[in-house]
Amino acid sequence: MRRRSATQSLVRLLGQWQESPSSTPLWRQLTDALRLLILDGRLPLDTRLPGEREFASALGVSRTTIASALAQLRDEGYVQSRQGSGSTVRLAGENRPSTPRLNTAQTLNLSTAALAAGAEIHQAYSHALSMLPEYLATTGYDQHGLPALREAIAQRYTARGLATHADEIMLVNGAVSGLALILRYLTGPGDRVVVETPTYPLAISAIEGASCRPVALPLPDRGWDTDGLAAIIAQTAPRLAYLMPDFQNPTGQCMDHATRQTVADLAARTCTTLVVDETMVDLWYNAPPPPPLAAFNREAPIISVGSTGKSFWGGLRLGWIRASSQTIAALVQTRDTLDLGSPLLEQLATCWLLENESTLLPARRHQLKARRDMCASLMQEYFPQWKFRMPEGGLSFWVELPEMMATRFAARAEGNGIHIGVGTRFGLAGSGERNLRLPFTLDDETLRRAFTTLQPIWATLAGQSGGNKMRKII
Repeated sequence: MRRRSATQSLVRLLGQWQESPSSTPLWRQLTDALRLLILDGRLPLDTRLPGEREFASALGVSRTTIASALAQLRDEGYVQSRQGSGSTVRLAGENRPSTPRLNTAQTLNLSTAALAAGAEIHQAYSHALSMLPEYLATTGYDQHGLPALREAIAQRYTARGLATHADEIMLVNGAVSGLALILRYLTGPGDRVVVETPTYPLAISAIEGASCRPVALPLPDRGWDTDGLAAIIAQTAPRLAYLMPDFQNPTGQCMDHATRQTVADLAARTCTTLVVDETMVDLWYNAPPPPPLAAFNREAPIISVGSTGKSFWGGLRLGWIRASSQTIAALVQTRDTLDLGSPLLEQLATCWLLENESTLLPARRHQLKARRDMCASLMQEYFPQWKFRMPEGGLSFWVELPEMMATRFAARAEGNGIHIGVGTRFGLAGSGERNLRLPFTLDDETLRRAFTTLQPIWATLAGQSGGNKMRKII
């Protein structure tokens, strides 16, 4: 079934799309803004767009502007229109072989916060292949995961201050897969789930995909609003809360000891399940994070999820869930509604990586810290108007722009071959129009080339905005 987008919802997604003054025709500005929503996935495929008259009225523009923008998107392959059925979003090039596809070799991706594989990944898979023959006599189906790997992950938690046994670990196909399984087990349609804002966009997608209602917990400039969390729990009675205390994605913040104690005690007192995303826990630059949140109150219903994606390589597609043995047993029983277990080769490769992490991860952190520092210097040089805090860990900067121009800037950047993560992807109801997430995972030369391309685009937008302000004052 095709999904119909409510007109006002689409208007909120578009945000401050209109530039004034601007030499760019209004229909072209609208085209750029809609294209960006489609490319970012905020306007899903098969979404039915409002009629021209309704859309024009909602945006306060002429019907001709709407028609011209939709015509351009049709020509590019992003919209399909049928007589009597309106216009729907589609993938550029879908069912149109003649439409040229985006040349990824010529595109710089600044929207994905992840590292390319290092030489250690090839070593890990080579070792895994040498170990594989002894498992070939089995079916390969195991919804719990290899005992050796579960034991290794349990030892990691124990070393960080949270005593853990192998039966409290379950292997899954990445942290998002683990979150989806937890949601399937603990929630039902319409249940409320508290999420930090901004937060990881795929977590929002998983929550909404489970037919749950995300409830925003705004993050202050520093730290977490524990009073706000307590108020939200009291007012909305959420089924669970999704938190990322270790170098939060996208802000890079790390929850301190005192806050962890407060949050864990709150969860125990209110019987609110916390799903704690620990995917960034290995990526610290000055000091390791405090012990896991679950270590601060053993009575609190806390479920932790982790993965190899950020620490080693996203292509491994392997993660884990840490919870009580009773909860793990229930999740194993629930899993057959999703899949039949994690790939054996990836599990064996991860075993080798964890056995050697004491030598692998320090080099990884050193490389990332150097790139972080360089990226900060480049932003200060090229974009002195931007505000950001140096992240304590993680893979990206959370940038605050002087005005609500993120969508316009990203649309212009997209036209110049650079894909940027707009702040609205990380918030609810279109919030984050003043923010960008900029990862520092690319090499120095690529980052400098990207910033060199982006600087004149930003200068043009900032100049237009400044000119508009002066006219308003006069």
